[in-house]
Amino acid sequence: MIKVSDTAKNKVMALMSEEGFDASKDYVRVGVKSGGCSGLSYELKFDNTVAETDKLFEDNAVKILVDKKSFLYLVGTVLEYSGGLNGKGFVFNNPNAQRTCGCGESFSL
Repeated sequence: MIKVSDTAKNKVMALMSEEGFDASKDYVRVGVKSGGCSGLSYELKFDNTVAETDKLFEDNAVKILVDKKSFLYLVGTVLEYSGGLNGKGFVFNNPNAQRTCGCGESFSL
């Protein structure tokens, strides 16, 4: 399960609308790929298609798709949004990550 904070929900809804997606029927696709300074990095994009191997979650009115390969890395993650002086962007609070990089965009297990 992936949770979505209120600030992340508000930003997701606004960005989906700006990019021509409908938050009531389209999805946020969250995944993990090789790369980044800690070995694995997060992916976040909008999608309107569900694949057979996707897991679908809904939290805080946000529909989230996770591919089967990424699911084990992301269980228990909370998606947040930070707009402070230290930088703007989505933040993944992942309890499975044993080490993260300074930018917060990559991790290792």
